[in-house]
Amino acid sequence: MLVKGILDEVDEIRQHHGIVGRKEELLKMLIAVRSGKHILLEGPVGVGKTLLAKSLAEYLSRDFVRVDGDERLNESKLIGYWDPPIVLKRGYIDDAFVPGPLTRAATSGSVLFVNELNRLPESAQNALLPIMDEGLIYIPHLGTIRAKGGFLIIATQNPEEDVGVLRLSEALKDRFVLVRLSYPSRDEEISIVRKHIPKLDLRTAQISVDIVRRTREHPSLSRGGSIRSAIDLAKISSMINEEDGKERWYHAALMVLPQRIESRDSSVDKESLVREIVKFILSGEQESSDFQ
Repeated sequence: MLVKGILDEVDEIRQHHGIVGRKEELLKMLIAVRSGKHILLEGPVGVGKTLLAKSLAEYLSRDFVRVDGDERLNESKLIGYWDPPIVLKRGYIDDAFVPGPLTRAATSGSVLFVNELNRLPESAQNALLPIMDEGLIYIPHLGTIRAKGGFLIIATQNPEEDVGVLRLSEALKDRFVLVRLSYPSRDEEISIVRKHIPKLDLRTAQISVDIVRRTREHPSLSRGGSIRSAIDLAKISSMINEEDGKERWYHAALMVLPQRIESRDSSVDKESLVREIVKFILSGEQESSDFQ
Protein backbone atom coordinates (compact mmCIF):
# COMPACT_ATOMS: atom_id res chain seq x y z
CA MET A 1 0.00 0.00 0.00
CA LEU A 2 2.84 2.36 0.91
CA VAL A 3 4.78 1.59 -2.27
CA LYS A 4 1.67 2.12 -4.39
CA GLY A 5 1.23 5.55 -2.84
CA ILE A 6 4.86 6.39 -3.48
CA LEU A 7 4.55 5.24 -7.10
CA ASP A 8 1.75 7.76 -7.52
CA GLU A 9 4.09 10.42 -6.16
CA VAL A 10 6.81 9.32 -8.57
CA ASP A 11 4.44 9.73 -11.51
CA GLU A 12 3.44 13.17 -10.23
CA ILE A 13 7.08 14.31 -10.02
CA ARG A 14 7.92 12.93 -13.47
CA GLN A 15 4.90 14.54 -15.08
CA HIS A 16 5.40 17.92 -13.41
CA HIS A 17 9.09 18.15 -14.33
CA GLY A 18 8.96 16.35 -17.69
CA ILE A 19 11.36 13.64 -16.53
CA VAL A 20 11.87 10.84 -19.02
CA GLY A 21 12.20 7.44 -17.34
CA ARG A 22 13.85 7.34 -13.89
CA LYS A 23 10.83 5.75 -12.16
CA GLU A 24 12.95 3.30 -10.19
CA GLU A 25 15.47 5.96 -9.14
CA LEU A 26 12.78 8.39 -7.97
CA LEU A 27 11.02 5.59 -6.12
CA LYS A 28 14.22 4.77 -4.23
CA MET A 29 14.79 8.45 -3.42
CA LEU A 30 11.29 8.86 -2.02
CA ILE A 31 11.62 5.69 0.05
CA ALA A 32 14.89 7.06 1.44
CA VAL A 33 13.22 10.36 2.37
CA ARG A 34 10.33 8.57 4.07
CA SER A 35 12.91 6.53 5.98
CA GLY A 36 14.75 9.66 7.15
CA LYS A 37 17.90 8.82 5.21
CA HIS A 38 20.30 11.03 3.28
CA ILE A 39 20.82 10.17 -0.38
CA LEU A 40 23.93 9.59 -2.46
CA LEU A 41 23.34 9.60 -6.22
CA GLU A 42 26.09 7.89 -8.18
CA GLY A 43 26.44 8.00 -11.95
CA PRO A 44 28.35 9.47 -14.86
CA VAL A 45 28.20 13.13 -15.83
CA GLY A 46 25.01 14.32 -17.45
CA VAL A 47 22.56 11.56 -16.50
CA GLY A 48 20.21 13.92 -14.63
CA LYS A 49 21.36 13.66 -11.00
CA THR A 50 20.87 17.39 -10.37
CA LEU A 51 17.45 17.38 -12.06
CA LEU A 52 16.24 14.54 -9.82
CA ALA A 53 17.52 16.29 -6.69
CA LYS A 54 15.91 19.62 -7.60
CA SER A 55 12.65 17.97 -8.59
CA LEU A 56 12.47 16.06 -5.31
CA ALA A 57 13.25 19.18 -3.26
CA GLU A 58 10.49 21.11 -5.02
CA TYR A 59 8.05 18.28 -4.55
CA LEU A 60 8.86 18.23 -0.83
CA SER A 61 8.44 22.04 -0.71
CA ARG A 62 11.95 22.51 0.63
CA ASP A 63 14.50 25.13 -0.33
CA PHE A 64 17.50 23.94 -2.32
CA VAL A 65 20.99 24.93 -1.15
CA ARG A 66 23.70 23.89 -3.60
CA VAL A 67 27.39 23.20 -2.96
CA ASP A 68 29.79 22.21 -5.73
CA GLY A 69 32.63 19.86 -4.90
CA ASP A 70 35.92 21.75 -4.87
CA GLU A 71 39.20 21.09 -3.06
CA ARG A 72 39.15 24.70 -1.87
CA LEU A 73 35.85 24.25 -0.01
CA ASN A 74 37.15 23.51 3.46
CA GLU A 75 35.28 22.85 6.70
CA SER A 76 34.94 26.52 7.69
CA LYS A 77 33.55 27.53 4.30
CA LEU A 78 31.03 24.70 4.48
CA ILE A 79 29.87 25.38 8.04
CA GLY A 80 30.54 29.12 8.27
CA TYR A 81 33.13 31.53 9.62
CA TRP A 82 33.56 34.54 11.85
CA ASP A 83 33.88 37.92 10.14
CA PRO A 84 37.24 39.26 11.44
CA PRO A 85 36.45 43.03 11.39
CA ILE A 86 33.20 42.55 13.34
CA VAL A 87 34.84 40.17 15.84
CA LEU A 88 37.67 42.64 16.46
CA LYS A 89 35.24 45.47 16.98
CA ARG A 90 32.35 43.78 18.79
CA GLY A 91 33.48 40.28 19.74
CA TYR A 92 31.86 36.93 18.96
CA ILE A 93 28.30 38.14 18.56
CA ASP A 94 25.71 36.39 16.40
CA ASP A 95 25.96 39.06 13.70
CA ALA A 96 29.67 38.33 13.30
CA PHE A 97 29.05 34.77 12.17
CA VAL A 98 28.64 34.19 8.42
CA PRO A 99 26.82 30.88 7.97
CA GLY A 100 28.00 28.53 5.28
CA PRO A 101 25.72 26.44 3.07
CA LEU A 102 25.58 23.51 5.52
CA THR A 103 24.44 25.74 8.38
CA ARG A 104 21.96 27.64 6.20
CA ALA A 105 20.38 24.42 4.97
CA ALA A 106 20.29 22.85 8.44
CA THR A 107 18.72 25.84 10.21
CA SER A 108 16.06 26.31 7.51
CA GLY A 109 15.17 22.64 7.08
CA SER A 110 16.27 22.71 3.45
CA VAL A 111 17.82 20.24 1.05
CA LEU A 112 21.61 20.56 0.95
CA PHE A 113 22.68 19.42 -2.51
CA VAL A 114 26.38 18.52 -2.59
CA ASN A 115 27.39 18.17 -6.21
CA GLU A 116 30.37 15.85 -6.68
CA LEU A 117 30.83 15.01 -3.02
CA ASN A 118 33.95 13.00 -3.79
CA ARG A 119 35.74 16.15 -4.93
CA LEU A 120 35.46 17.75 -1.47
CA PRO A 121 38.57 17.63 0.74
CA GLU A 122 38.53 15.24 3.68
CA SER A 123 37.95 18.02 6.25
CA ALA A 124 34.78 19.15 4.48
CA GLN A 125 33.56 15.57 4.14
CA ASN A 126 34.10 14.97 7.85
CA ALA A 127 32.15 18.13 8.71
CA LEU A 128 29.03 16.38 7.45
CA LEU A 129 29.23 13.50 9.93
CA PRO A 130 27.82 15.18 13.12
CA ILE A 131 24.83 16.69 11.31
CA MET A 132 24.07 13.35 9.64
CA ASP A 133 24.47 11.41 12.91
CA GLU A 134 22.81 13.65 15.47
CA GLY A 135 21.39 16.58 13.52
CA LEU A 136 23.88 18.88 15.24
CA ILE A 137 26.55 21.37 14.20
CA TYR A 138 29.02 22.58 16.79
CA ILE A 139 30.42 26.06 16.11
CA PRO A 140 33.19 27.40 18.39
CA HIS A 141 32.16 30.62 20.24
CA LEU A 142 28.58 30.16 19.06
CA GLY A 143 27.54 26.82 20.45
CA THR A 144 25.56 23.91 19.10
CA ILE A 145 23.02 24.33 16.32
CA ARG A 146 20.30 21.75 15.77
CA ALA A 147 19.00 20.99 12.28
CA LYS A 148 15.39 21.89 11.64
CA GLY A 149 12.96 19.16 10.66
CA GLY A 150 13.06 18.45 6.95
CA PHE A 151 16.81 18.91 6.60
CA LEU A 152 18.13 16.49 4.00
CA ILE A 153 21.44 15.96 2.22
CA ILE A 154 21.37 14.80 -1.37
CA ALA A 155 24.90 14.30 -2.66
CA THR A 156 26.21 13.14 -6.00
CA GLN A 157 29.40 11.40 -6.93
CA ASN A 158 30.93 10.42 -10.22
CA PRO A 159 32.32 6.90 -10.55
CA GLU A 160 35.54 6.46 -8.54
CA GLU A 161 37.59 5.77 -11.66
CA ASP A 162 37.03 9.37 -12.85
CA VAL A 163 40.09 11.62 -12.75
CA GLY A 164 40.32 14.04 -9.81
CA VAL A 165 37.89 12.34 -7.46
CA LEU A 166 38.66 11.20 -3.91
CA ARG A 167 37.49 8.00 -2.29
CA LEU A 168 34.79 8.67 0.29
CA SER A 169 35.50 7.47 3.80
CA GLU A 170 33.65 4.38 4.97
CA ALA A 171 32.18 6.46 7.81
CA LEU A 172 30.62 8.91 5.38
CA LYS A 173 29.36 6.26 2.94
CA ASP A 174 27.76 4.44 5.87
CA ARG A 175 25.47 7.41 6.51
CA PHE A 176 23.98 7.55 2.99
CA VAL A 177 21.68 5.28 1.06
CA LEU A 178 22.95 4.77 -2.47
CA VAL A 179 20.93 5.31 -5.64
CA ARG A 180 22.81 4.51 -8.84
CA LEU A 181 21.96 6.13 -12.18
CA SER A 182 23.10 4.68 -15.47
CA TYR A 183 22.53 6.06 -18.94
CA PRO A 184 18.92 5.80 -20.12
CA SER A 185 17.83 3.43 -22.86
CA ARG A 186 18.25 4.48 -26.48
CA ASP A 187 14.54 5.27 -26.86
CA GLU A 188 14.53 7.30 -23.64
CA GLU A 189 17.60 9.22 -24.72
CA ILE A 190 16.03 10.03 -28.09
CA SER A 191 12.95 11.29 -26.23
CA ILE A 192 15.14 13.47 -24.00
CA VAL A 193 16.89 15.00 -27.02
CA ARG A 194 13.57 15.77 -28.72
CA LYS A 195 12.18 17.19 -25.48
CA HIS A 196 15.05 19.71 -25.41
CA ILE A 197 14.69 20.47 -29.14
CA PRO A 198 10.93 20.29 -29.78
CA LYS A 199 11.00 20.76 -33.58
CA LEU A 200 13.81 18.29 -34.18
CA ASP A 201 13.07 15.51 -36.64
CA LEU A 202 13.27 11.94 -35.42
CA ARG A 203 16.13 10.84 -37.71
CA THR A 204 18.44 13.63 -36.55
CA ALA A 205 17.70 12.74 -32.93
CA GLN A 206 18.39 9.06 -33.62
CA ILE A 207 21.71 9.66 -35.37
CA SER A 208 22.88 12.08 -32.67
CA VAL A 209 22.06 9.62 -29.91
CA ASP A 210 23.63 6.69 -31.76
CA ILE A 211 26.89 8.57 -32.35
CA VAL A 212 27.18 9.57 -28.69
CA ARG A 213 26.18 6.14 -27.39
CA ARG A 214 28.89 4.63 -29.60
CA THR A 215 31.50 6.76 -27.80
CA ARG A 216 30.46 5.20 -24.48
CA GLU A 217 31.15 1.66 -25.67
CA HIS A 218 34.21 2.28 -27.86
CA PRO A 219 37.16 0.22 -26.55
CA SER A 220 39.62 3.11 -27.03
CA LEU A 221 37.64 5.46 -24.79
CA SER A 222 37.48 5.47 -21.01
CA ARG A 223 34.69 8.05 -21.01
CA GLY A 224 32.13 8.75 -23.70
CA GLY A 225 29.81 11.64 -24.35
CA SER A 226 26.97 12.57 -22.02
CA ILE A 227 23.29 13.03 -22.80
CA ARG A 228 24.08 16.73 -23.07
CA SER A 229 26.52 15.85 -25.86
CA ALA A 230 23.71 14.17 -27.80
CA ILE A 231 21.49 17.22 -27.35
CA ASP A 232 24.23 19.59 -28.51
CA LEU A 233 25.15 17.36 -31.45
CA ALA A 234 21.55 17.29 -32.63
CA LYS A 235 21.19 21.04 -32.24
CA ILE A 236 24.40 21.93 -34.07
CA SER A 237 24.01 19.37 -36.85
CA SER A 238 20.53 20.69 -37.61
CA MET A 239 21.97 24.19 -38.09
CA ILE A 240 24.67 23.18 -40.55
CA ASN A 241 23.75 23.23 -44.23
CA GLU A 242 25.87 20.94 -46.37
CA GLU A 243 25.14 19.48 -49.78
CA ASP A 244 26.78 16.30 -48.57
CA GLY A 245 24.68 15.23 -45.61
CA LYS A 246 27.58 13.28 -44.14
CA GLU A 247 29.77 16.36 -43.90
CA ARG A 248 27.41 18.17 -41.57
CA TRP A 249 27.68 15.27 -39.14
CA TYR A 250 31.48 15.30 -39.28
CA HIS A 251 31.56 19.07 -38.70
CA ALA A 252 29.05 18.93 -35.83
CA ALA A 253 30.65 15.92 -34.13
CA LEU A 254 34.11 17.52 -34.27
CA MET A 255 32.68 20.63 -32.61
CA VAL A 256 30.92 18.72 -29.84
CA LEU A 257 32.78 15.54 -28.95
CA PRO A 258 36.62 15.69 -28.83
CA GLN A 259 36.79 17.76 -25.64
CA ARG A 260 34.08 15.67 -23.93
CA ILE A 261 35.57 12.22 -24.35
CA GLU A 262 38.57 10.64 -22.65
CA SER A 263 40.86 8.14 -24.37
CA ARG A 264 42.56 5.24 -22.62
CA ASP A 265 45.81 6.02 -24.45
CA SER A 266 47.23 9.52 -24.89
CA SER A 267 48.42 8.58 -28.37
CA VAL A 268 44.85 8.24 -29.62
CA ASP A 269 43.85 10.98 -32.06
CA LYS A 270 40.42 11.98 -30.80
CA GLU A 271 39.39 13.75 -33.99
CA SER A 272 40.19 10.70 -36.11
CA LEU A 273 38.32 8.53 -33.65
CA VAL A 274 35.26 10.78 -33.78
CA ARG A 275 35.32 10.64 -37.59
CA GLU A 276 35.53 6.86 -37.42
CA ILE A 277 32.51 6.69 -35.08
CA VAL A 278 30.44 9.04 -37.24
CA LYS A 279 31.30 7.03 -40.36
CA PHE A 280 30.32 3.80 -38.61
CA ILE A 281 26.93 5.16 -37.52
CA LEU A 282 26.14 6.78 -40.87
CA SER A 283 27.05 3.56 -42.69
CA GLY A 284 24.51 1.71 -40.59
CA GLU A 285 21.93 4.39 -41.30
CA GLN A 286 22.56 4.08 -45.02
CA GLU A 287 22.25 0.30 -44.97
CA SER A 288 18.99 0.59 -43.04
CA SER A 289 17.67 3.16 -45.54
CA ASP A 290 18.65 1.00 -48.53
CA PHE A 291 17.00 -2.04 -46.99
CA GLN A 292 13.76 -0.17 -46.47
